[in-house]
Amino acid sequence: MRLRHIEVIQAILQTGHLGTAAEWLQLPVGEVDATLKDAELQLGFMLFASVRGRLQATRETLELQAHIGPLYEALEPLQRLASRLKHHHAPTLRALCTPPLANQLLPQSIAMLRRRFQDTPCNLSSQSTREIIRSLLLHEADVGLSLHDPEHAQIQSIVLAQGKLQLLAPHGWLKPKQKYIALQDLAGQSLIGLEGHDPLSRLLDAKLQALRPLPVVQTRVQTYQMMRSMVEAGEGLAIVDPFTAFGAREAGLDACPVSPPIMVSLYALTLKDCGTLPALNALLEIVTQKAESLLGGDTKPTA
Repeated sequence: MRLRHIEVIQAILQTGHLGTAAEWLQLPVGEVDATLKDAELQLGFMLFASVRGRLQATRETLELQAHIGPLYEALEPLQRLASRLKHHHAPTLRALCTPPLANQLLPQSIAMLRRRFQDTPCNLSSQSTREIIRSLLLHEADVGLSLHDPEHAQIQSIVLAQGKLQLLAPHGWLKPKQKYIALQDLAGQSLIGLEGHDPLSRLLDAKLQALRPLPVVQTRVQTYQMMRSMVEAGEGLAIVDPFTAFGAREAGLDACPVSPPIMVSLYALTLKDCGTLPALNALLEIVTQKAESLLGGDTKPTA
């Protein structure tokens, strides 16, 4: 089978009509019909039968479909690349981030980047730090943004900004203009826990376990965004990253840093010894500036 055979078969499978398939492929109906007949001649069996005005796949075609579908999907990145080369577009910038950074920081940074690099396509995705590392190692991404340093031998981690873990509370729970809350003041309080084994989660759990009386944790969730949602639902208090706290504060919740402060770093993750695109360097500059703007004073990396 040739590639054109596969395209025609897939188009008819999707549309059920020769004419509609021709429109989809932007080919004359006669050429699509001739390609279908040529495919049937090479294969030695009929691919479609006319049933009440529609082309219905035969049993053999349905068996082929299980292999044609994934093959056709695999061709899409190649088609996008060919289109980019045809129109002389810049390489696609593929950026990943963990969920706390997906609501504001990365989307707003990409929007600013696109105004400077209008011909640079961008792909954005939200993944866990572990998934980001996998994507980088497989060359499926150019950069990842995370609040955790994976300390991987093949990954370069650059601190772009720093902030502090914040307490989230229902509106009015904190005193007006309260600048921080002591960890000891959370003893015995109803807290929402973070389910995870990352270094930041372990550090926070260790500090909370040292409080007397112990905080009451009856609900644990997987992300900081879910913790914010639970606070909004009245389930208790939560300690979250500063980016989640920024959005929550704008939505009307109370938020302030805990004391003594627990610092959180924003990392840019890239492959070591891998060339960078001009758009990537510009994006990291924009992300740094945007993070400092969102978080306020204590955002610059420490020496």
